[in-house]
Amino acid sequence: DEELEALVSDQSGFYNALWSLTGLQVATGMSGIPTATVKMRGPDMVERFVATTGTGPVDAVYKAIDQIIGVSVELETYQLNSVNEGIEAIAVTRVSVSPKEGGPNDKLSLHSQSGIMTTRKFSGTGSDSDIVTSSARAYVSALNKLLSWNARKLETPADDDAAEDSSDAQAQTSPVQQVA
Repeated sequence: DEELEALVSDQSGFYNALWSLTGLQVATGMSGIPTATVKMRGPDMVERFVATTGTGPVDAVYKAIDQIIGVSVELETYQLNSVNEGIEAIAVTRVSVSPKEGGPNDKLSLHSQSGIMTTRKFSGTGSDSDIVTSSARAYVSALNKLLSWNARKLETPADDDAAEDSSDAQAQTSPVQQVA
């Protein structure tokens, strides 16, 4: 029951998934360099893959995901727990990320209580019998939330009004050419 609950909660966040993890392979060991090959499907339904190295298998996977998606984030928290006991236990990973200052996804938000502009944090959860896959799913979940939030911020009425004002000003200063 606990395994099923963990898997359902992991899959329930896929309704707004811009990016999905479609393949993952890692190589690590005491004498080798941790390497990850990650394959993902983007919002355009094209699959992309990249191989990277890291300080460990999860670090290598996260670096590969960052390269594929094109984000620059700070990993704020990482938590790994097992749902049940035994060698085939389901791992549940929870992460939170925030955009790196000056990075491509750096957008401030207004804190509702203090009124101060702050960097927003995004959390994600993943589960699998493999801890690296669980970690990757959690990270992709958090990044999808970040990207969805940024997309919604771009679609706000304030931005639409600013865009209309900008296009009105441009229309007044530059002639529009029509092709017959």
